[in-house]
Amino acid sequence: MRVVYGLTVAVAIALITPNLSAQMQEVGKAVAGGGIKVPGWQATVDANEAKAGLTVDSAKFVMEGKDIHVTTGPAITYWNPKNVAAGNYTVKATFTEKDFMGLNDHAHPYGIVIAGNDLGTPTASLLYCNAYGNGTFIVRGFGPAPFSLSARRAEPNAAINKAAAKGSSVTQEIALSVKGDKVECAINGTVVGSYDKATAVGEGKLKSTDGVYGVRFGHNTDAIVSGLAMSKN
Repeated sequence: MRVVYGLTVAVAIALITPNLSAQMQEVGKAVAGGGIKVPGWQATVDANEAKAGLTVDSAKFVMEGKDIHVTTGPAITYWNPKNVAAGNYTVKATFTEKDFMGLNDHAHPYGIVIAGNDLGTPTASLLYCNAYGNGTFIVRGFGPAPFSLSARRAEPNAAINKAAAKGSSVTQEIALSVKGDKVECAINGTVVGSYDKATAVGEGKLKSTDGVYGVRFGHNTDAIVSGLAMSKN
């Protein structure tokens, strides 16, 4: 029995491990003609993407009228150093994925970044709220190692719009706010996550909730960002 049990566990591990490994090692595919095409904006790719040889030029960031069009590439964070928020504030924008999963075979996220400090350096810290076109969201950050305020895996919420099918269009309005002792993520007008500010700031997390704001995209994702703006609460 012991031998059979041991073999059963070994087989289970062998079956599961490749899937976990693939998820952990998943990286983007470079976009042709990439780079930042908008003056003043900067970006950084995630560490695992950089190790795979991907750079800021492996994704594309362009203006289309008043909108920003982002096509990735690697998982990446974009910001303009002039865009700074402090105290109590809300940063929001509307994200439209016109071709859901057009560059991948499963949903990838996009959303708002706040509290950016030392961006582009090894000690960077930031917080982001991202939505997926399958009706889920995450609230995570870098400090500089990754940390989570929400569950470690994406959480479903009825407020988040779901694409009807692969190739269809889906739109999310995403807002990330600092309000007194709380940090809140609202999607399509509903607060989907509210967290104590004290749990977001400190060693290994944010240096402060004051800082630069911008946008963040998972790898192999294409979406339009409209109306990116900051308002005081």
